[in-house]
Amino acid sequence: MSNDKVFIGLGGNLGNPANTFSAALKELESRNCRVLQRSSLYRTKPYGFSDQPDFLNAVAELETDMSPKDILFEMKEIEDILGKKVLFKNGPRAIDLDLLFHGETVITCPELILPHPGISERDFVLLPMMEIQPEFRHPVLRLTIKELVAGARNLHFTGEIKKW
Repeated sequence: MSNDKVFIGLGGNLGNPANTFSAALKELESRNCRVLQRSSLYRTKPYGFSDQPDFLNAVAELETDMSPKDILFEMKEIEDILGKKVLFKNGPRAIDLDLLFHGETVITCPELILPHPGISERDFVLLPMMEIQPEFRHPVLRLTIKELVAGARNLHFTGEIKKW
């Protein structure tokens, strides 16, 4: 397995997100990934479209030999298996898996941008990430997650955190 720190974001607001997240991580483990850590679940207000239930969000740290594009492909397959249906942008969904970081890798191509764009603006990624890796340094911004949290402006976090 690779020594790169690979982080994925998990989000959902339909069904039972905690169970869906567990199923997603189990599926990733069956596909050449090892889950090293996972954050607590963070309840957040919807981003972009507010007339929907609150989201649960989490971040997991993985170890894998897969390339960024390969792990992205696997994540999209898992979303399909777990019932992701996007009716419109930022709308309700059972599961959303985002590849946030793949070590120091920086990629900009039509199918993948790494690090994931918008991380520095999204507390629903930053707060769970800070729980498990506060000193991880964003490879483009060169700031730690802790420093990014201190500078975040768009707050959607409702204050509820729970283990899963």
